[in-house]
Amino acid sequence: MQFPELKNDRYLKALLRQETDTTPVWIMRQAGRYLPEYRATRKQAGSFLDLCKNPELACEVTLQPLRRFELDAAILFSDILTIPDAMNLGLYFAEGEGPKFKKPVRTQADINKLFVPDPTESLSYVTDAVTLIRQELDGQVPLIGFSGSPWTLATYMIEGGSSKDYHHSKGLLYSDPKALHQILDIIAQSVVVYLNAQIEAGAQSVMIFDTWGGVLSPSAYEEFSLRYMQQIVEQLTREYDGKKIPVTLFTKGGSQWLEQTAATGCDAVGLDWTISIDEARNRIGDKVALQGNLDPNVLYADPEIIQQQVKHLIDKFGPHNGHVFNLGHGIHQTVNPDHLKVLVDAVHDYGRKIRS
Repeated sequence: MQFPELKNDRYLKALLRQETDTTPVWIMRQAGRYLPEYRATRKQAGSFLDLCKNPELACEVTLQPLRRFELDAAILFSDILTIPDAMNLGLYFAEGEGPKFKKPVRTQADINKLFVPDPTESLSYVTDAVTLIRQELDGQVPLIGFSGSPWTLATYMIEGGSSKDYHHSKGLLYSDPKALHQILDIIAQSVVVYLNAQIEAGAQSVMIFDTWGGVLSPSAYEEFSLRYMQQIVEQLTREYDGKKIPVTLFTKGGSQWLEQTAATGCDAVGLDWTISIDEARNRIGDKVALQGNLDPNVLYADPEIIQQQVKHLIDKFGPHNGHVFNLGHGIHQTVNPDHLKVLVDAVHDYGRKIRS
């Protein structure tokens, strides 16, 4: 399928460490509950899961933040748990409790039932949404596709939902590592197929969210999380329709493994707010681009403080190529949208100044 020519490519250029006119910016969870129009669309859909599975409404909420803010990328509106849902584990969302699975994976018999979902069948609503969003963007900005990491998806599948101590997942890690590797290998294969399908449908960059990698010990992280993300990076489509497809890896709480993450072959590493971006750059040089990493709570401050914090972070990175400005994690649902506009405008304004 032919899509319109891209008008604003500074996000893709930054990921490839090429020169840009200013610092590009997008925000994790930029399509979300802090926007009243999102809340209205979600109500129209009936539920969060119904919203995710309706390509037209998923497209609508993906585009909503771009109508308010001069963001440099759109990100597919979906959920990281689409893959385990397609494995028939019975995903549902309990009011006030987050995601849950009716059939958690805890025994060898459970593991034997796992399979790699065909994205053209049980996940076609995602690829349909990608194509529709790409068409509706009309070349305005690039579209980011994404998936959860194998370890992060495994924690939800094994715990049966969210967890505070991950005792089922980490218990399996230590008591039966072979079984956990079996689960992770099936998920990794699924992520490769899923992300490559998103790329074929129109995603111009992809990101892997390793939300819970930071709960692991250093040796466990490398064996049970990073190893599988590297496996995915090596098997992803890195060029499509004559264009490079940059890959970003993000581990929340993962700053101690920066060097190892940068060595996976990814194009960019996402940073949470617990590391200074200049330290990150000093440690890995210009081997990869960096994404991040403002504390999301800065958005509760007065506009002048938001502007100061933006300037401080950009100064820390310096006038180098390869910085995508973002929060260190998702935007909070109670943030005033006007404060995000202050941030986006400040990034672009100061990003131009530091390059002049």
